Amino acid sequence: MKELDSELPSEDEDKNQTVINRIRQIAWTVIIAIFAVAMGVGGGYWQWGQDETAEWKQQTEMAALYEQVNPKDGYALPVSYGDLGPRMIEAGVIDYDAFMGALSRGGDAVSNRQIDIMKQGSDEQIVITPENAHFLLNYFWAVGLANRNSILTDGAMVQYSEGQIETFASTGGWTLATKPVTEIYASMDLISLTPEQQARVVDVASAVYRPCCNNPTLFPDCNHGMAMLGLLEWMASNGATVDEMFEAAKYVNAFWFPQQNLEMAMYLKANQKMEFKDADARMIVGAQFSSGSGFAAVHQNLQTSGILPQAPQQGGSCGS
Repeated sequence: MKELDSELPSEDEDKNQTVINRIRQIAWTVIIAIFAVAMGVGGGYWQWGQDETAEWKQQTEMAALYEQVNPKDGYALPVSYGDLGPRMIEAGVIDYDAFMGALSRGGDAVSNRQIDIMKQGSDEQIVITPENAHFLLNYFWAVGLANRNSILTDGAMVQYSEGQIETFASTGGWTLATKPVTEIYASMDLISLTPEQQARVVDVASAVYRPCCNNPTLFPDCNHGMAMLGLLEWMASNGATVDEMFEAAKYVNAFWFPQQNLEMAMYLKANQKMEFKDADARMIVGAQFSSGSGFAAVHQNLQTSGILPQAPQQGGSCGS
């Protein structure tokens, strides 16, 4: 994944509306069909009613699955925003106008709350929702990129960079700063970690994958990986346990990759009679499900079994 991003991810991640839109379209189709039958249009009423009832039930179940993956009330993380925003702006890691402009161009409505988070900091608890998922992706991307940590200074990023750290999507793709990324990379003591907290980060980061590639968070070569690293570091510094970090990764990944995680939920329900909300977080974020190849196998299984008759549009992607 040494592919250089030309700009920040666009709202391709807003393809997370694909599933909801599909459900709504089918719902309107059913409503129109009911109206047509009521007016005496068409034949085979009883067979139609049976078929449509079955389809409606299927779509209702799909909507319930989606609610498990992306709860409408969001997922609350056991941390607040703190003062990371203003510190990154002051250090030039974030160009405030460019950062907010990128959100607006991507279709996000910038809220007064987000302005305060960036300019003043906030003690408000972080709750990830479909509406702020892109904001949090970029916010923690900057955190992970700028924070000085041995994962960045001694890990896979350095080992595979061939002396050009800016060639990764997570580095060269960060264009919302006031200085070159080579001056930003691992340049700030944003987050202080004890040896035990660092060990927790390494433990979780080595086991959390994203479906855009086959790399764990320990090799954060794309925006999602770098953002997850920043989040895990921030959580560890605030006393989060390993279990809390895995659970957070499960739901944050689900908001960043909604389509892929919905398919994982479908797979679990069809093959293991398990609900997504009850699934072990380590399993969901692990290579079996959340790596690029792992998700591809899940997707193929759904297609082969007829649960997915055609390939749906994908959710988030690295640096897209």
